[in-house]
Amino acid sequence: MERYHPSEVYELFVRHMNTPRVVVDNGACETATLVQVHSARKHGVLLEAVAALSDHGVCVRKGYISSDDGRWFMDVFHVTDAAGHKVTDTENLLARLEAALSASADALPRCDPPAKDRLCLLELLGVDRPGLLSEVFAVLHDLRCGTVDARAWTHGGRVAALVFVRDEDTGAPISEPGRVRRIESRLRHVLRGGARGARTVLVDAGAVGNLDRRLHQLLNEDGEAAGRRAPATTTTAPAVAVQEWGERGYSVVTVSCRDRPKLLFDVVCTLTDLDYVVYHGTFDTDGDHAQQEFYIKRLDGRAISSEAERQRVIQCLQAAIERRTSEGVRLELRITDRRGLLAYVTRVFRENSLSVTHAEITTRDDMALNVFHVTDVAGRPADPKTIDEVIHGIGTDSLRVDEERWPRLCSTEGDDAGAGAGLFSLGSLVKKNLLKVGLIRSCS
Repeated sequence: MERYHPSEVYELFVRHMNTPRVVVDNGACETATLVQVHSARKHGVLLEAVAALSDHGVCVRKGYISSDDGRWFMDVFHVTDAAGHKVTDTENLLARLEAALSASADALPRCDPPAKDRLCLLELLGVDRPGLLSEVFAVLHDLRCGTVDARAWTHGGRVAALVFVRDEDTGAPISEPGRVRRIESRLRHVLRGGARGARTVLVDAGAVGNLDRRLHQLLNEDGEAAGRRAPATTTTAPAVAVQEWGERGYSVVTVSCRDRPKLLFDVVCTLTDLDYVVYHGTFDTDGDHAQQEFYIKRLDGRAISSEAERQRVIQCLQAAIERRTSEGVRLELRITDRRGLLAYVTRVFRENSLSVTHAEITTRDDMALNVFHVTDVAGRPADPKTIDEVIHGIGTDSLRVDEERWPRLCSTEGDDAGAGAGLFSLGSLVKKNLLKVGLIRSCS
C-alpha cells in the first residue's frame, strides 16, 4: 500500500477542504432544480457561482446563503430555465459551476469571444447621445476594423461599451502601435465630452473577464450612479435599503424590485466590487417580484460606518439594477456577417430617428447574431410604423421584433413540501441558519 508523508497527508486534506463541492439535484424539488455549493469562504467566490449560473442561462428563483463568518459557506439555489421549468442539461450546469469555482479566488468565469489567437478590446465610455453607436461603428469600419463581439449599455446619460475588433481584411489582431493610436484618437473624438474617452487593450481571446461585470465597473468608476436621475415612475423603481444590525456587526441590505434575468448577479457583482463580503442572505421571487436580503461586512470585517457610505451602496445598487432594464423595442438581427454590417444597420437606425439603448453583438462563424434595444431620439417608445420601415429596409428574414417578454416567473408556493427547505419570509431564514450554526442565540 502506498504511504504518504504526514505533510503530504495534511496537504491533501487542505486541498480537499478547499475544493468546492457542488451538487445539482433535480429530485429534491417539484418545480425547480436544486443547486448546492459548499466551499471555503473567499472574497468573490459567491460572485463566481452566481456568474456561472447566469452564463448557463438559468433563472434563480430563490435560495439562501449561509456561512460561519469566515471559514466556509454554503449556497443553495433553486433554479429553472427561461420558461420556468427544471434544468435538463444538469451535467453541463454542474461542469460549468465546478470549473468556475475551481479557479483561483481572483479569477472570474471566462467569456471567450470567437476569434483568432488574440483580439483588440476597446473600452469606450462617454456621454450618451442619439446616433453615438452608429458613429462608433462607422469609424471602426472606416479604419478597417472588423467587430467580432460587442456589448453596450446606456444609463444615466452615459454610455459604456466593450468592443472586440480585428483587422477587417486579414482577421489578424490589431497590434501595430501607430494604428492603435489612430483608432484611439478617432474614437475619442466621437466620444467628445466623455470623462475617459476611449482606450484600447490587447488581450488574449480566452482571458477576458466577465463582460457584464466590466460594464458595471466602467459606469461605477465614471460616477454614473451618483448622477442618475430617479425613474419617472416610482412604482417600478428598485427599492434598496441599508440598515445596521449592531448586535452582530452586520449591515443589512434589502432589495425589492421587479424580477428579471441576472438580477441576482447584478446585485452580488456590485457588492463584491464595492469590497463587501456577503455572509448570509436570502432571495426569493413571487410572481414577477423579487425580494433579496444580504448580511454584509467590509473586507476589514466592519459594517458600514457612515451615512455617505450607506448612500453610495444604495445608489450603486439602484443603478446596477436599472442598467440592465433595457428600454425600448428589442430587435434581433440574424444575418450572414459581412464587412460594414454594423455600420450599415446602426446608420439605418439613426436615419430613422431611432436611438440604441442596449446592444449585444455576437459573431459565430460567418453569422452575425445581434440584439438591439431601440427608442426614439427622446427616449420614448419608438413608432411602430418606423420599426416596420426599418425591418423592411434591412430585411424581414434577418431582422425581427422580439415580442416575447421573459416568461412570467412562476410562484414559489408549494415548493416547501417538495424541497423540504422553503423560504418563509425574508430575514427569518437567515436567522434560522444563524441559529443552526450557533452564531446567535434563540430568544424563545
